Amino acid sequence: MSQDQQLSALEREIEETRVNLAATIDQLVYRVHPKTIVGREVNSIKAHFVDVQTGQPRTDNILKAAGVVVAVVGFFVVVRKVVR
Repeated sequence: MSQDQQLSALEREIEETRVNLAATIDQLVYRVHPKTIVGREVNSIKAHFVDVQTGQPRTDNILKAAGVVVAVVGFFVVVRKVVR
């Protein structure tokens, strides 16, 4: 391999590395963007309450969450009455 061919191959390799690095940086920027993070979390929470495959609500998880809300509200009502 001549020196010109080696330089040409090295330049191609550098350019490929540069393109790959740019694509990786673009992916990272997308992943850490606040809207992307929020969207991921919203989808995660929705998946907890709605079956992803069928689209049907998961009543067991909904009832558990409602029970926790009722318990917390009840706790605050009792504490408020005791403090008065």
